[in-house]
Amino acid sequence: MTGDCRGPGGHILTGPVYVEGAEPGDVLEVRILSIALAIDYGYNGCKGFLPENCESGVPAKILALDRRKMTAEFASGIVIPLRPFFGSMGVAPAPEAGRVSSNPPGRHAGNLDNRELIVGSTLYIPVFARGALFEVGDGHAAQGDGEVDQTAIETSLRGRLQLTVRKDMRLKWPRAETATDFISMATDPDLTIATKAAIQEMVDFLVAEKKLTLHQAYQLVSIAGNVAVTQLVDKPNYGIHVRLPKSIFASK
Repeated sequence: MTGDCRGPGGHILTGPVYVEGAEPGDVLEVRILSIALAIDYGYNGCKGFLPENCESGVPAKILALDRRKMTAEFASGIVIPLRPFFGSMGVAPAPEAGRVSSNPPGRHAGNLDNRELIVGSTLYIPVFARGALFEVGDGHAAQGDGEVDQTAIETSLRGRLQLTVRKDMRLKWPRAETATDFISMATDPDLTIATKAAIQEMVDFLVAEKKLTLHQAYQLVSIAGNVAVTQLVDKPNYGIHVRLPKSIFASK
């Protein structure tokens, strides 16, 4: 790819994938069927939210990945369990946004860095362009919420995803579902605005899907929801997600 074609942002991504039948206003359902480590190492840099903690001149930390145990040793006596996921899964943003960097996530999803999106999870993304133009990449072997130093254990992954066009859904922001939780998400340069939007998305989900009133839904999010900072380092947008456990709903 020539310099004229390469877009802003430093991520290695696969795409765009044209999804037949996807139109603006639809939702793209992304089922994460499998993720495998492609190589036996990863790295972690040092910058991000509090770069004053980083020592000048220290190279990126290389971590060996034990594919059998699914662990990585950070230091002697410190072992990290691996939970591989793609940091970036998204669609083309709205045309009026123009050419955007791969760094900040948005309504089109993209660089969400949401550690909950492991195998068995489903991501729902609002579509803004014909064909959706799906991308995936930014492989992570493990990451904490916030991704505070700007990197996870960055590595190469192989994945198998199932893409389905949902004509029966309408979304303002990406949402997700795991084996254990419903998840709402939002981003904004103002962390307070992002937090309010993510909470409201969960409230709206409960009203639409669980038939609660706004009052009841808001109360339930406070009682049982978990509000977390997804990432603090993909400027200009901060990310927030809200997890609500499925187990609180009686099975029928």
